[in-house]
Amino acid sequence: RLCARFAEKAPCSHSRQALQAERYSTRAVHIHVRDIHLQTLTPTKMGGGKADHPVAYFAASGCAAVVNFPLWKASAIGQSGYKLKATTFVGKYVEALQPPWRGVFAVMAGMTWARAAIFYGSDVGRVHCMDIGLGPTLSTGLPPLLISTAVQFVNMPLVRGSVMLQNPAANYTSLTQVLRHVSETRGTWALWHGLSAGIIKTVPKYVTAVYVKQWMDDILAPPHDPRNKTEVLVRSAKKSVVAGVAGAALTNPLDVIRNNMFQTDLSMSSTIRQLYQQQGLKFVYQGMIKNLVAVAIPVSVTIFLTDAFSTILPRL
Repeated sequence: RLCARFAEKAPCSHSRQALQAERYSTRAVHIHVRDIHLQTLTPTKMGGGKADHPVAYFAASGCAAVVNFPLWKASAIGQSGYKLKATTFVGKYVEALQPPWRGVFAVMAGMTWARAAIFYGSDVGRVHCMDIGLGPTLSTGLPPLLISTAVQFVNMPLVRGSVMLQNPAANYTSLTQVLRHVSETRGTWALWHGLSAGIIKTVPKYVTAVYVKQWMDDILAPPHDPRNKTEVLVRSAKKSVVAGVAGAALTNPLDVIRNNMFQTDLSMSSTIRQLYQQQGLKFVYQGMIKNLVAVAIPVSVTIFLTDAFSTILPRL
């Protein structure tokens, strides 16, 4: 203040100009510091998020896989049209849930790494995409699109063998036996038969789930007290359920097409034509309830438990 008064009274215009320049310089420094502070608080730069806890994603995905295997088995049997002894809907569902649970460990391992990679990669990828200026829409959709496509390609032999293994009438006793039989009788690339339907089905499911998860995260009111774990987890549960159901409902017809391609070895277009000739548009809803349970539950559980584990696991 003393400098300012002195400069205002000073007859030399150079002194006033020098002080004014210093004021602008000082103001610029404050603005620069403020911008740095705000930048560190933006979502793409913020520390302590779920992306700091990769173990949380794998732990959540593993728990979801354990819960989901019987439900996945019932869905695979229902969508593939495998014949069961029961005649009623409830009876068929109960029968499908029961042992034998063939290929259980391989299926759970495949589910665990796949979902963990997709959701972890989507969250981390969104941060990096935002950093390079791709925008929120593209940053949210591009990572799950690329990662789920790669995951589907890697897991395709496991998916095909596991679905074929659930046929009660099949003579297979292990996943290895199924894969060897397919490879020897139909060629190695037959293990990837149905990949097109699998990608068309899996990619939209996870892209939809990630988009809806992010959308719900944006529109839901933040918890009044971030330290209140109950409030935080209730908010997470709402987001998780909506994201899981949206992804499952959208992709049920593609699940039916893919599973029937495994049985018939027909192309995707021929399979759709055959299903339409046999069932009409009813094939679109075939196994829908089982699929909603089998897909929505693990996706929802994975999202919810990732949030939960992120609050209790040490940062790695």
